[in-house]
Amino acid sequence: MPSSANRGAGYSGTPLARKLGIRPAMAMVVLNAPWPYAATLGLEQAPGEIGTGDALPDGLDFVHVFTPYREELAARLKEARHRIAPDGMIWVSWPKKASKRYSEVTEDTLRELCLPLGLVDVKVCAVDEVWSGLKLVIRRELRPR
Repeated sequence: MPSSANRGAGYSGTPLARKLGIRPAMAMVVLNAPWPYAATLGLEQAPGEIGTGDALPDGLDFVHVFTPYREELAARLKEARHRIAPDGMIWVSWPKKASKRYSEVTEDTLRELCLPLGLVDVKVCAVDEVWSGLKLVIRRELRPR
């Protein structure tokens, strides 16, 4: 059985990397991760390159943004939407209410910001005891054929 560190907060025994849909050789960017990201995924190292800079490259398969701030989230979503591959994904994580940490972000906030960008939410995940996560993808009819 996996250790609790490798399970994440989903408590199901499923490794966090699998819950998030991370696959080998993905083009990834993680922004504002509050801890060593690969270790939290239960991996010795990330399956692909993990960028952490401010400028996002084009053609990303996976972007994970951690933020408690609405304004930062709005800016990051807009940029990430234009940088992900047509079948790419954006995970947004914000502090859970139960964590008692400050946050301007909720699932409702996320939907309010992502829908006008052509993004839809398709999955929710407990990243750990503090952070919730919502997976966003480009609306199917907006993807290039």
